[in-house]
Amino acid sequence: MIEITELTKRYGSFTALDHLNLTIDKGTVFGFVGPNGAGKSTTFSILATLLAPSYGTAYVNGFDVTKNPKQVRKYIGYVPDFFGVYDQFKVHEYLDFYGASYGMPSKERKAIIPQLLDLVNLTDKHDAYVDLLSRGMKQRLCLARALIHDPEVLILDEPASGLDPRARIEMRGILRELKNMDKTIVISSHILPELSEICDELGVIEHGRLAASGNVRQIEKQLQAQKIIMVTVKEEVQQAMAFFEDDPNVVQIEQDEKDEFILHLTYEGTDEEQVGLLQRAVQRNLPILSFSQKQSNLEDIFLEITKGGAAE
Repeated sequence: MIEITELTKRYGSFTALDHLNLTIDKGTVFGFVGPNGAGKSTTFSILATLLAPSYGTAYVNGFDVTKNPKQVRKYIGYVPDFFGVYDQFKVHEYLDFYGASYGMPSKERKAIIPQLLDLVNLTDKHDAYVDLLSRGMKQRLCLARALIHDPEVLILDEPASGLDPRARIEMRGILRELKNMDKTIVISSHILPELSEICDELGVIEHGRLAASGNVRQIEKQLQAQKIIMVTVKEEVQQAMAFFEDDPNVVQIEQDEKDEFILHLTYEGTDEEQVGLLQRAVQRNLPILSFSQKQSNLEDIFLEITKGGAAE
Protein backbone atom coordinates (compact mmCIF):
# COMPACT_ATOMS: atom_id res chain seq x y z
CA MET A 1 0.00 0.00 0.00
CA ILE A 2 2.87 2.40 0.87
CA GLU A 3 6.33 2.02 -0.65
CA ILE A 4 9.12 4.43 0.27
CA THR A 5 12.53 4.12 -1.41
CA GLU A 6 15.64 6.18 -0.61
CA LEU A 7 13.42 9.09 0.41
CA THR A 8 15.54 12.16 1.17
CA LYS A 9 14.69 15.75 2.04
CA ARG A 10 17.31 18.46 2.43
CA TYR A 11 17.01 22.09 3.45
CA GLY A 12 20.33 23.59 2.46
CA SER A 13 22.96 21.83 4.57
CA PHE A 14 20.34 20.28 6.87
CA THR A 15 19.09 16.77 6.04
CA ALA A 16 15.60 16.14 7.43
CA LEU A 17 15.25 12.72 5.78
CA ASP A 18 18.23 10.58 4.88
CA HIS A 19 17.57 7.78 2.37
CA LEU A 20 14.53 6.38 4.15
CA ASN A 21 13.27 2.96 3.00
CA LEU A 22 9.96 1.60 4.25
CA THR A 23 7.14 -0.70 3.11
CA ILE A 24 3.71 -0.76 4.76
CA ASP A 25 1.22 -3.41 3.65
CA LYS A 26 -2.50 -2.88 3.21
CA GLY A 27 -4.48 -3.09 6.46
CA THR A 28 -1.40 -2.53 8.63
CA VAL A 29 -1.35 -0.10 11.54
CA PHE A 30 2.18 1.29 11.50
CA GLY A 31 3.54 3.36 14.37
CA PHE A 32 6.23 5.94 13.63
CA VAL A 33 8.35 6.68 16.69
CA GLY A 34 11.09 9.25 17.10
CA PRO A 35 12.17 12.40 18.94
CA ASN A 36 11.20 15.86 17.72
CA GLY A 37 13.11 16.76 14.58
CA ALA A 38 13.71 13.12 13.64
CA GLY A 39 11.82 13.32 10.32
CA LYS A 40 8.34 11.98 11.13
CA SER A 41 6.36 15.04 10.05
CA THR A 42 8.54 15.49 6.98
CA THR A 43 7.78 11.94 5.90
CA PHE A 44 4.07 12.45 6.48
CA SER A 45 4.03 15.74 4.53
CA ILE A 46 5.65 14.02 1.55
CA LEU A 47 3.16 11.12 1.70
CA ALA A 48 0.33 13.67 1.88
CA THR A 49 1.67 15.31 -1.34
CA LEU A 50 2.31 18.59 0.51
CA LEU A 51 6.09 18.48 0.26
CA ALA A 52 8.37 17.39 -2.58
CA PRO A 53 11.34 15.17 -1.72
CA SER A 54 14.87 16.11 -2.69
CA TYR A 55 15.56 12.56 -3.78
CA GLY A 56 13.89 9.15 -3.75
CA THR A 57 10.32 8.02 -4.30
CA ALA A 58 7.16 7.36 -2.33
CA TYR A 59 4.12 5.46 -3.64
CA VAL A 60 0.63 5.15 -2.21
CA ASN A 61 -1.45 2.35 -3.74
CA GLY A 62 0.89 2.33 -6.72
CA PHE A 63 0.79 6.08 -7.40
CA ASP A 64 3.86 8.29 -7.13
CA VAL A 65 3.18 11.07 -4.62
CA THR A 66 5.20 13.53 -6.72
CA LYS A 67 4.01 12.62 -10.21
CA ASN A 68 0.39 11.70 -9.37
CA PRO A 69 -0.64 13.83 -6.37
CA LYS A 70 -4.33 14.05 -7.35
CA GLN A 71 -4.61 10.27 -7.53
CA VAL A 72 -2.80 9.86 -4.21
CA ARG A 73 -5.15 12.31 -2.46
CA LYS A 74 -8.11 10.11 -3.31
CA TYR A 75 -6.61 7.31 -1.23
CA ILE A 76 -5.36 9.22 1.81
CA GLY A 77 -6.83 11.02 4.79
CA TYR A 78 -4.33 13.27 6.53
CA VAL A 79 -4.44 14.72 10.06
CA PRO A 80 -1.38 16.97 10.59
CA ASP A 81 0.14 17.73 13.97
CA PHE A 82 -1.08 21.32 13.68
CA PHE A 83 -4.46 21.59 12.02
CA GLY A 84 -6.76 24.48 11.19
CA VAL A 85 -10.53 24.61 11.52
CA TYR A 86 -13.06 27.11 10.26
CA ASP A 87 -14.46 28.46 13.48
CA GLN A 88 -17.58 30.08 12.04
CA PHE A 89 -18.82 26.73 10.73
CA LYS A 90 -21.08 24.40 12.60
CA VAL A 91 -19.76 20.85 12.91
CA HIS A 92 -21.96 19.40 10.16
CA GLU A 93 -21.20 22.40 7.89
CA TYR A 94 -17.48 21.88 8.39
CA LEU A 95 -17.69 18.25 7.26
CA ASP A 96 -20.07 19.12 4.43
CA PHE A 97 -17.58 21.70 3.14
CA TYR A 98 -14.79 19.14 2.95
CA GLY A 99 -17.06 16.52 1.38
CA ALA A 100 -17.97 19.03 -1.33
CA SER A 101 -14.26 19.79 -1.83
CA TYR A 102 -13.78 16.11 -2.69
CA GLY A 103 -16.59 16.32 -5.22
CA MET A 104 -19.04 14.22 -3.21
CA PRO A 105 -22.72 14.68 -4.18
CA SER A 106 -24.92 16.46 -1.61
CA LYS A 107 -27.03 13.35 -0.98
CA GLU A 108 -23.91 11.28 -0.26
CA ARG A 109 -22.52 13.92 2.09
CA LYS A 110 -25.74 14.11 4.10
CA ALA A 111 -25.71 10.32 4.48
CA ILE A 112 -22.08 9.98 5.58
CA ILE A 113 -21.81 12.91 8.02
CA PRO A 114 -24.04 11.37 10.76
CA GLN A 115 -22.09 8.10 10.46
CA LEU A 116 -18.76 9.90 10.89
CA LEU A 117 -20.00 11.90 13.87
CA ASP A 118 -21.17 8.67 15.46
CA LEU A 119 -17.77 7.07 14.82
CA VAL A 120 -15.88 9.91 16.53
CA ASN A 121 -18.45 10.32 19.31
CA LEU A 122 -19.63 13.79 18.25
CA THR A 123 -23.24 13.07 17.36
CA ASP A 124 -24.51 15.47 20.00
CA LYS A 125 -22.31 18.24 18.53
CA HIS A 126 -23.92 18.14 15.08
CA ASP A 127 -25.12 21.76 15.31
CA ALA A 128 -22.38 23.13 17.59
CA TYR A 129 -19.95 25.76 16.34
CA VAL A 130 -16.46 24.46 15.81
CA ASP A 131 -14.82 27.22 17.88
CA LEU A 132 -16.81 26.12 20.94
CA LEU A 133 -15.45 22.57 20.88
CA SER A 134 -12.75 21.39 23.27
CA ARG A 135 -9.33 20.47 21.90
CA GLY A 136 -10.15 16.78 22.10
CA MET A 137 -13.40 17.30 20.20
CA LYS A 138 -11.63 19.34 17.52
CA GLN A 139 -9.07 16.56 17.22
CA ARG A 140 -11.83 14.01 16.66
CA LEU A 141 -13.59 16.33 14.23
CA CYS A 142 -10.41 16.58 12.17
CA LEU A 143 -10.22 12.81 12.11
CA ALA A 144 -13.80 12.72 10.82
CA ARG A 145 -12.80 15.29 8.19
CA ALA A 146 -9.95 13.02 7.05
CA LEU A 147 -12.43 10.15 6.71
CA ILE A 148 -15.10 12.05 4.76
CA HIS A 149 -14.14 10.52 1.40
CA ASP A 150 -13.58 7.03 2.86
CA PRO A 151 -9.83 6.84 2.20
CA GLU A 152 -7.95 3.56 2.33
CA VAL A 153 -4.94 5.13 4.04
CA LEU A 154 -4.91 7.35 7.13
CA ILE A 155 -1.84 9.44 7.96
CA LEU A 156 -2.09 10.68 11.53
CA ASP A 157 0.65 12.97 12.87
CA GLU A 158 0.49 13.04 16.68
CA PRO A 159 -3.32 12.65 16.86
CA ALA A 160 -3.29 12.44 20.67
CA SER A 161 -0.95 15.38 21.23
CA GLY A 162 -2.14 17.71 23.96
CA LEU A 163 -5.15 15.59 24.90
CA ASP A 164 -6.13 14.81 28.47
CA PRO A 165 -6.20 11.14 29.60
CA ARG A 166 -9.92 10.67 28.88
CA ALA A 167 -9.59 12.18 25.40
CA ARG A 168 -6.60 9.92 24.67
CA ILE A 169 -8.63 6.86 25.68
CA GLU A 170 -11.45 7.96 23.37
CA MET A 171 -9.00 8.50 20.50
CA ARG A 172 -7.46 5.07 21.07
CA GLY A 173 -10.90 3.47 20.91
CA ILE A 174 -11.64 5.21 17.61
CA LEU A 175 -8.35 4.02 16.15
CA ARG A 176 -9.20 0.45 17.13
CA GLU A 177 -12.50 0.77 15.26
CA LEU A 178 -10.69 2.07 12.19
CA LYS A 179 -8.25 -0.83 12.42
CA ASN A 180 -11.20 -3.24 12.42
CA MET A 181 -12.43 -1.50 9.25
CA ASP A 182 -9.17 -2.66 7.55
CA LYS A 183 -7.82 0.86 7.07
CA THR A 184 -4.09 1.23 6.54
CA ILE A 185 -3.00 3.60 9.30
CA VAL A 186 0.34 5.35 9.69
CA ILE A 187 0.51 7.09 13.05
CA SER A 188 3.16 8.96 14.98
CA SER A 189 3.02 9.55 18.71
CA HIS A 190 5.14 10.23 21.77
CA ILE A 191 2.69 8.26 23.92
CA LEU A 192 4.68 5.10 23.30
CA PRO A 193 2.74 2.51 25.34
CA GLU A 194 -0.43 3.41 23.45
CA LEU A 195 1.27 2.69 20.12
CA SER A 196 2.18 -0.81 21.28
CA GLU A 197 -1.50 -1.52 21.98
CA ILE A 198 -2.83 -0.65 18.51
CA CYS A 199 0.10 -1.02 16.09
CA ASP A 200 0.99 -4.12 14.10
CA GLU A 201 4.44 -2.77 13.28
CA LEU A 202 6.70 0.04 14.46
CA GLY A 203 9.42 2.12 12.89
CA VAL A 204 11.90 4.10 14.98
CA ILE A 205 13.39 7.09 13.16
CA GLU A 206 16.29 9.25 14.31
CA HIS A 207 18.19 11.95 12.42
CA GLY A 208 16.16 11.16 9.30
CA ARG A 209 17.14 7.48 9.23
CA LEU A 210 15.15 4.41 10.12
CA ALA A 211 16.93 2.97 13.14
CA ALA A 212 14.75 -0.14 13.51
CA SER A 213 11.46 -1.55 12.25
CA GLY A 214 9.18 -4.52 12.88
CA ASN A 215 6.96 -5.54 15.77
CA VAL A 216 8.04 -4.83 19.33
CA ARG A 217 9.77 -8.19 19.76
CA GLN A 218 11.58 -7.91 16.42
CA ILE A 219 12.84 -4.44 17.26
CA GLU A 220 14.02 -5.68 20.63
CA LYS A 221 16.05 -8.41 18.91
CA GLN A 222 17.55 -5.86 16.51
CA LEU A 223 18.74 -3.82 19.47
CA GLN A 224 20.29 -6.26 21.81
CA ALA A 225 21.40 -9.85 22.20
CA GLN A 226 21.06 -9.64 25.98
CA LYS A 227 17.86 -10.52 27.82
CA ILE A 228 16.75 -9.89 31.36
CA ILE A 229 15.43 -13.01 33.13
CA MET A 230 13.53 -12.51 36.37
CA VAL A 231 13.78 -15.41 38.83
CA THR A 232 11.82 -15.58 42.09
CA VAL A 233 13.06 -18.03 44.70
CA LYS A 234 11.30 -19.07 47.90
CA GLU A 235 14.49 -19.27 49.96
CA GLU A 236 18.23 -20.02 49.66
CA VAL A 237 18.91 -16.86 47.66
CA GLN A 238 22.71 -17.13 47.89
CA GLN A 239 22.64 -20.73 46.70
CA ALA A 240 20.52 -19.73 43.70
CA MET A 241 22.85 -16.81 42.86
CA ALA A 242 25.87 -19.11 43.01
CA PHE A 243 24.17 -21.58 40.67
CA PHE A 244 23.29 -18.94 38.05
CA GLU A 245 26.75 -17.34 38.27
CA ASP A 246 28.25 -20.61 37.04
CA ASP A 247 26.34 -20.37 33.74
CA PRO A 248 28.57 -18.76 31.05
CA ASN A 249 25.58 -17.00 29.46
CA VAL A 250 24.69 -15.15 32.68
CA VAL A 251 26.81 -12.00 32.59
CA GLN A 252 25.31 -10.21 35.59
CA ILE A 253 23.01 -10.95 38.56
CA GLU A 254 21.22 -8.31 40.60
CA GLN A 255 18.80 -8.64 43.47
CA ASP A 256 15.61 -6.65 43.19
CA GLU A 257 15.69 -3.42 45.19
CA LYS A 258 12.31 -4.10 46.79
CA ASP A 259 12.41 -7.88 47.12
CA GLU A 260 15.64 -9.76 47.82
CA PHE A 261 14.05 -13.03 46.66
CA ILE A 262 13.74 -11.73 43.08
CA LEU A 263 16.87 -12.02 40.94
CA HIS A 264 17.50 -10.15 37.67
CA LEU A 265 19.76 -12.17 35.34
CA THR A 266 21.38 -10.45 32.36
CA TYR A 267 21.44 -13.33 29.88
CA GLU A 268 23.14 -13.69 26.47
CA GLY A 269 22.15 -17.23 25.52
CA THR A 270 19.60 -18.52 23.01
CA ASP A 271 16.03 -19.46 23.87
CA GLU A 272 17.05 -23.14 23.85
CA GLU A 273 19.92 -22.46 26.26
CA GLN A 274 17.52 -20.53 28.49
CA VAL A 275 15.25 -23.61 28.63
CA GLY A 276 18.26 -25.73 29.54
CA LEU A 277 19.19 -23.34 32.35
CA LEU A 278 15.75 -23.68 33.90
CA GLN A 279 15.83 -27.47 33.55
CA ARG A 280 19.17 -27.66 35.36
CA ALA A 281 17.88 -25.39 38.13
CA VAL A 282 14.90 -27.70 38.66
CA GLN A 283 17.18 -30.75 38.70
CA ARG A 284 19.24 -29.05 41.44
CA ASN A 285 16.02 -28.67 43.46
CA LEU A 286 16.36 -24.92 43.69
CA PRO A 287 13.18 -23.44 45.26
CA ILE A 288 12.12 -21.46 42.17
CA LEU A 289 8.67 -19.87 42.25
CA SER A 290 8.89 -18.14 38.86
CA PHE A 291 11.29 -17.90 35.92
CA SER A 292 10.41 -15.47 33.11
CA GLN A 293 11.99 -13.17 30.58
CA LYS A 294 11.29 -9.50 31.19
CA GLN A 295 9.39 -7.97 28.30
CA SER A 296 10.77 -4.68 27.00
CA ASN A 297 8.19 -1.98 26.55
CA LEU A 298 8.19 0.70 23.87
CA GLU A 299 9.75 3.27 26.17
CA ASP A 300 12.71 0.96 26.88
CA ILE A 301 13.17 0.41 23.14
CA PHE A 302 12.81 4.09 22.29
CA LEU A 303 15.38 5.15 24.87
CA GLU A 304 17.81 2.46 23.74
CA ILE A 305 17.58 3.34 20.03
CA THR A 306 17.67 7.13 20.49
CA LYS A 307 20.42 7.06 23.12
CA GLY A 308 22.48 10.18 22.61
CA GLY A 309 19.99 11.65 20.14
CA ALA A 310 18.36 14.50 22.01
CA ALA A 311 15.20 16.00 20.59
CA GLU A 312 15.69 19.16 18.58
